[in-house]
Amino acid sequence: MRPPSPRTLEKRCRSFLSQFPQRAARAGLILLSALLASRATAGESSSADSEISIRALKDLSIDDLLDTKVTSVSKQPEKLLEAAAAIQVITNDEIRRSGATSIPEALRLAGNLNVAQENSHDWAISARGFNANLANKLLVLIDGRAVYTPLYGGVLWNVQDTLLEDVDRIEVVSGPGGALWGANATNGVINITTKMARQTPGLYLEGGGGSSLQDFAGLRYGGTLAPNVFFRVYGNYFDRDGEVFPDGRDAQDTWRMRRGGFRVDAEPSAEDTLTLQGDLYRGAEKLSAGTENLNGGNLLGRWSHVLAGGSKTVLQVYYDRTHLAQPYAASPASPPFYSGFPASALVDDLDTYDVDFQHSLELATIHKLVWGLGYRFTRENDTSLGIVRFSPPSLEQNLFSAFGQDEIAVAENVQFTVGTKLEHNDYTGLEVEPSLRLQWTPAVRQMLWSAVSRAVRTPSRYDRDLAVVTGLINAPPPYVFPTDYLDGSAGFVSEKVIAYEAGYRSQLGTRTTVSLSIFYNDYSDLRSTTATPTTATYPFPFPIVFSNNLRGETHGFELGANHQLMPWWRVHAGYNLLRENIRVKAGQTDTTAATNETADPEQQWSIRSAMDLPREIELDAALRWVDELTLNNGPTSGATTRTVPSYYELDARLAWRPTNGLELALVGQNLLHDHHPEYGFPSATREEIQRRLYGKITWRY
Repeated sequence: MRPPSPRTLEKRCRSFLSQFPQRAARAGLILLSALLASRATAGESSSADSEISIRALKDLSIDDLLDTKVTSVSKQPEKLLEAAAAIQVITNDEIRRSGATSIPEALRLAGNLNVAQENSHDWAISARGFNANLANKLLVLIDGRAVYTPLYGGVLWNVQDTLLEDVDRIEVVSGPGGALWGANATNGVINITTKMARQTPGLYLEGGGGSSLQDFAGLRYGGTLAPNVFFRVYGNYFDRDGEVFPDGRDAQDTWRMRRGGFRVDAEPSAEDTLTLQGDLYRGAEKLSAGTENLNGGNLLGRWSHVLAGGSKTVLQVYYDRTHLAQPYAASPASPPFYSGFPASALVDDLDTYDVDFQHSLELATIHKLVWGLGYRFTRENDTSLGIVRFSPPSLEQNLFSAFGQDEIAVAENVQFTVGTKLEHNDYTGLEVEPSLRLQWTPAVRQMLWSAVSRAVRTPSRYDRDLAVVTGLINAPPPYVFPTDYLDGSAGFVSEKVIAYEAGYRSQLGTRTTVSLSIFYNDYSDLRSTTATPTTATYPFPFPIVFSNNLRGETHGFELGANHQLMPWWRVHAGYNLLRENIRVKAGQTDTTAATNETADPEQQWSIRSAMDLPREIELDAALRWVDELTLNNGPTSGATTRTVPSYYELDARLAWRPTNGLELALVGQNLLHDHHPEYGFPSATREEIQRRLYGKITWRY
């Protein structure tokens, strides 16, 4: 599809402006009026404190970027330059300048991820492959709280949200993280960290709307409760319009969400830091079968204590509650074999209780040791009146864990790190995930590293307990009993990977940083969909069960660079290459010929530009290209494969800060096409992602 002509683009812009949502316009006018009224009585210094963090990030130099502290690689603060892993950091300022309005949109800033939007409210996100519909090899944490769901093994991105202004950084590690973070950190870890309460003083307001993001608003207020006790509270909501089908028809998959929360940080002594935080959310999204309801909440407490000699302990406890009610359309009768089912809904309620203890210390000046213990209890209830069933419908599970890692300084510029995590789960018992890493600093601001790791992806409810019933066979014997379309298997075991990695990270001069990582992953016991021996007696190849009949290898590299062209102009570029060889084990079968677990582009690249222009104007643009990817049409015998075509897309943001506290921005996303597909098997109902334009007003006081 060719980009629109200038005249066509002008007409569309005029149409957009004429149809700008009234609610967003009213919100913007109210916000602007409040600002002007306040400016009449308040001096320039009223917003000075809240501007400090923005100016500090805006002035962050190339040199400062490599000194950014990260924790995802060693569970201890260390400079990005010294982190022996393929890690990228997304800063708060990068999120703000990108125009992202959700966490999945912000993750496009990480060049080592593949981010594909499926529809208005769902994304497929993974690192180093396996970005299938149930992407299950990427562990995601928000302030130390794991949001990886045991229902299908993955992340429900439609409920992972917060006020993006409060996100301090997002650390994205591609490659196994099991030695520290445990099972399911198979291909990578996303660690989202929000700001401490003392970093968010005063009042923050945002609001706006546009062509797809119809309207949104957010509010945050922070202050001091007592000496060394800081707090913030926040609330936000959004209302997103649906995407479209290939012929331009409205897919009617709107999405609405409301969320609120708080955080309190206390420093009762020089040795102690206490944190208490929590969130509540409620939302709804349209599906072809009806409305899916989503709600939940969490409460987290953390105590950090510095011991004599400089060692540190951290105790963290959290509770998380999630609820979803997902509708399914009626399954029509298909004579002479099937009777069909009425419309129904899968209702999933999950309660998670988690406690984690960690101790870090230095021994004999050459050892940096970190170890810890953990316990997690989950209670999941899955009920249904129709086609999606789990046996048992209610399940309680226990997860016990222990880990240890030692960083040994074997020479002045050489460190060797050895560690492992031990986990015991109720499905597969004991899992061991060791890692060895070697780090060499040959010169100032340069670092080479290599690693060998083992990681596992443990079974989910879908893998073990699923029973999807499609109908009742009504023909004479032997077709007189229920038949399942897809079943879990009690014999399903953990998927495993041995990963070999190497990388280089450096600052070249004062204007350029580069990072390169190469990898080779050897997978075994990968998930397959396999017809059972009884299939021959069926009129169709049912039932099909999840098995572990696949193995394979992936290899490739990830390249990223930052360059300061001018004091006011910075660019970032990234390129990924991924090649996969997934195959059926000798003597085994798979109904999709080893195509069910992968939906990945072989190549992708991006380039971002950030300009600080005169008169407090910012101009940002991001161009990306994603190679074609291949999918199949489901886990049935004879499933066929089709491709999602490669595409270019452009995002842009223009912002102006007329005063210290006020920012006005116009954002355009997917500007090169009316709509384009990013995921899904080709059909008349595959959804495509539209061009979006929205305006935003931000006020800090």
